[in-house]
Amino acid sequence: MKIIIPMAGRGSRLRPHTLTIPKPLLPIAGKPMVQRIVEDLADSMSEKIDEIAFVIGDFGKEVEAHLLSIANHLGAKGHIFYQTQPLGTAHAILCAQECLKGHCLVAFADTLFQADFSIDLKEDGVIWVKKVEDPSSFGVVKTDDKGIITEFVEKSPVFVSDLAIVGIYYFRDGESLRQELQYLLDHDIKDKGEYQLTSALEHLKQKGTRFRAATIQEWLDCGNKQNIIDTNQRILSIKQGEENDISPKATIENSVLIPPCFVGPGTTIRNSVVGPFVSLGDNSRVENSVIKNSVIQNQTHITNATLSGSMIGNHVEYKGSASNISLGDYSTHTT
Repeated sequence: MKIIIPMAGRGSRLRPHTLTIPKPLLPIAGKPMVQRIVEDLADSMSEKIDEIAFVIGDFGKEVEAHLLSIANHLGAKGHIFYQTQPLGTAHAILCAQECLKGHCLVAFADTLFQADFSIDLKEDGVIWVKKVEDPSSFGVVKTDDKGIITEFVEKSPVFVSDLAIVGIYYFRDGESLRQELQYLLDHDIKDKGEYQLTSALEHLKQKGTRFRAATIQEWLDCGNKQNIIDTNQRILSIKQGEENDISPKATIENSVLIPPCFVGPGTTIRNSVVGPFVSLGDNSRVENSVIKNSVIQNQTHITNATLSGSMIGNHVEYKGSASNISLGDYSTHTT
């Protein structure tokens, strides 16, 4: 089984955090989003994941090394491919065409899910969907009474269906998908000005491929700072419940941690109250502070602060008063 992860976008709505790292590498409850996605998929599949292809922009060697380490951690071979122009979902997947063979999963790495991804690998294809109130900004599907998809529609201004495609797909025959994607580019077939995956799916369906719609339980948005805070809270609640996840390499002195919280290795918490729903990355330091419902990344120092609903990046120095704040990497804030 191969996983294709298109993730070339920078995530402009999450600036300043995405000025220095791509959105799928932002941490949720102590793990990058993309890592959570591939781990959840790997845990559900009956077939071993042997290759993971990441389709990225110019993110730098450090990011590439991090992505390859995620694949290696799952016992898979990692590949890096580049999408240098935003030409659409079909184009993004085709950038990893050498991995489009055999059983393939395609997972767009900009949101998180709670779902059972176990499937019958003998099916032609499976597309995960979620019923939404306003489907106008999503690709949607129509199904028959057996859950087989009868139509794909890309972001229709008029109502067609409320079953939105969430961005995770299974293909039994990766080669057939690759051929259809290449056909779109060769014949310049665009929808809404871009090469769309839904166009290729419609062509495959017309040729006899049977796609089944599978539903997810939760679709956790990560589109802006408040969504990240809310999703961090939800994932901590699911994974930790009434417990904390504290690295044995963390140091806690004269402090109270209200669960659920995540604390990474090398982090020190001193004379502080932390939690609930706080994620603290690696090698950070919190002193004389009260923090709740916040995401704080690596090698950041928080002193004499009262923070709630905040998102703070890497290598940040924050000293000061009560605040609901969003600070990107390498920032300094003193009040």
